[in-house]
Amino acid sequence: MRQGSSAAESLTETVALAQATESFGYKRYWVAEHHNSTSFTGTAPEILIGQIAANTSTIRVGSGGVMLSHYSALKVAEQFSILNAFYPGRIDLGVGRAPGSDQKTAFALTYPRPPADVNRFPQMISDLLAFLEDDLEDGHPFNGIKALAGPVQPERPEVWLLGSSDFSARLAALMGLPFAFADFFGTTGEHGPAVAHLYREHFKPSKYLEEPKVNVTLQVLCAPTSEEAEFITSSRNLSKAGQHLNLGNGLLSPEKASVYPVPDTAQQYIDSLKPNYTDGNPDQVKQGIIETAERYGTNDVGIVTNCYYFEHRVRSYELLAEAFGIMPEKVVGTVTASK
Repeated sequence: MRQGSSAAESLTETVALAQATESFGYKRYWVAEHHNSTSFTGTAPEILIGQIAANTSTIRVGSGGVMLSHYSALKVAEQFSILNAFYPGRIDLGVGRAPGSDQKTAFALTYPRPPADVNRFPQMISDLLAFLEDDLEDGHPFNGIKALAGPVQPERPEVWLLGSSDFSARLAALMGLPFAFADFFGTTGEHGPAVAHLYREHFKPSKYLEEPKVNVTLQVLCAPTSEEAEFITSSRNLSKAGQHLNLGNGLLSPEKASVYPVPDTAQQYIDSLKPNYTDGNPDQVKQGIIETAERYGTNDVGIVTNCYYFEHRVRSYELLAEAFGIMPEKVVGTVTASK
């Protein structure tokens, strides 16, 4: 969200961006789960996924991710089985262990039940997979419970484990699932390649995946010139230092953010993050993405682009699609949208 906007506007733009990126040739579009946030409106990715899939036709749509510790494995399996029934072959279920919120909000999400024991997360993943496939073992206490009535769906959602440390990487390797690493935080890139290597080293083939599959998602902003990119990213960079400042809710415009008087402590924090982002003109961003992908040993790359003006966000994705040659020939001109 940006200052002066509404949740409804943010959600509508999320769907519009999915439509634009689909037309640009992107293959997947994931939405996150954040609670009690003043800047993000994605509290219910499962609902947003349905809206996005209904307004697109080919792009895969998924969660980046569902914070499973707040819920039951059965309920999440029910939700995504229904999404998959509506949009077979297009639904991804990315699952995370982090709360996606502060501890008070995490407690409220399970109240009056006690918060889930994160040590039981592996069991929850195992149960989730079994519910999705109607394949709970005979001795399981919930054997016979179905996530979706009738015959098992011919395809299940593609399940990914998400993480920014080695816990989910080890679990994904053990269970033979694809793993997505969150490099876009700006604080995880130094150890990310080692986590990806650990995942590959310990990967065990499964009925879900024969070989390890790694995604890395980066913080990216692409503009026609590096100078314009620096101007546009001032909104995001200032927001990242929000704990040191009193900015109010949502992103400031780059016109305000670029001249905002930043205290030394906040500036030092911003400066520590900037080298971990991939910003600049198309050639610079393309090269930066390629270099990072090589560090992680993958060609499966996601991008997160946060900026104030929606048209700058759309243009960033379009410029990257052109730079990497994924833009379909039928797309002519620029997709634009109102602020």
